[in-house]
Amino acid sequence: MEKDMQRAKRKLEHIQYALELGDGPAATHLADLRFLHNCLPEINPADFVLSVEILGKRLRLPFFIDAITGSTDAVTEINRKLAQVAARTGIGMAVGSQFGAVRDGSGIASYTVVREELAEGLVIGNISALATPAQAQAAVDMLQADALEVHLNAAQELWMAEGDKDTCGLLANLVQIRDAVSVPVIVKETGCGIAAEQYELLLEQGFTAFDCAGAGGTNFPAIEAKRQGVELTEEFAAWGVPTCWSLLDAQQTLPQNALLLASGGIRSAGDVARAFALGADAVGITTPILRLIIEQGVDAAADYVESLAEGLQKYMLLLGCLTPKELRDVPLIVTGETRDFIASRGYELAKLCRWRRG
Repeated sequence: MEKDMQRAKRKLEHIQYALELGDGPAATHLADLRFLHNCLPEINPADFVLSVEILGKRLRLPFFIDAITGSTDAVTEINRKLAQVAARTGIGMAVGSQFGAVRDGSGIASYTVVREELAEGLVIGNISALATPAQAQAAVDMLQADALEVHLNAAQELWMAEGDKDTCGLLANLVQIRDAVSVPVIVKETGCGIAAEQYELLLEQGFTAFDCAGAGGTNFPAIEAKRQGVELTEEFAAWGVPTCWSLLDAQQTLPQNALLLASGGIRSAGDVARAFALGADAVGITTPILRLIIEQGVDAAADYVESLAEGLQKYMLLLGCLTPKELRDVPLIVTGETRDFIASRGYELAKLCRWRRG
């Protein structure tokens, strides 16, 4: 009982501080990318196709609500409302970590409610990279999940009082989980991004689906520090690979058949368009939807998702693109620290700015 109360307190504090602290202080650096206007777009808006198929499910809009909470009955209604937004707008949803639920049966209803509301939609389970293969399959079964995110959160664990600091053997365990479960496995960071070196290492081990979850959005190390009443140094507060840079590394590393989900501080239609320009197959957005659900309700959150789609269409028209994937072919201008990042990584700037599909 005491453990359940502590978990409930922790999960509610995660939501409280995610909303209170907001994004950053790291920047996503998506703003370093500028589009060039196409004065001859030759586009009829009636021909736009925003729907995408990923993980065997067709999404009406190319978005998903990424992992945020679960594992206690106290957040069941929040997950229900998130799933209602996903069902209403035709997008997918990933749940928060199911690790506690598969270990001791806590808060199972906070997850099953997602499949109840999103009966035919894309539902993605979520488990720690510390889980056993049997626990990972239990997480899939709990939701009848279409895929399973296995999250990496070394920075969060480091500042979590009850966190596990031992990261030895994670890659081998990831492989065991992937080989054991019945659905595709997505390797996911939790707000500190994935760099090219780790994309390459994971590719060598046969992984083909990734959620970059870059720095610049919800900051879990800062949330954990706030929970403990400690201050992070300026460098650690902004730790991680910014979302833009993680997507650039993915673009230079991943094969065309890999699945790349973009998340981490993506808040506007411009952010969405830039993420697709850098190769994303779908875009994850969580905190703005969570905030609207809590403060205004499901209708307001669904309206926000629809407004993102409308804004994305405006970018597509002005760039001459009928689908989000075609944004990969539009020219870019790279400025600011991202230009320095590209030079430091040895990428060919001019080629990257002209054409990124290959």
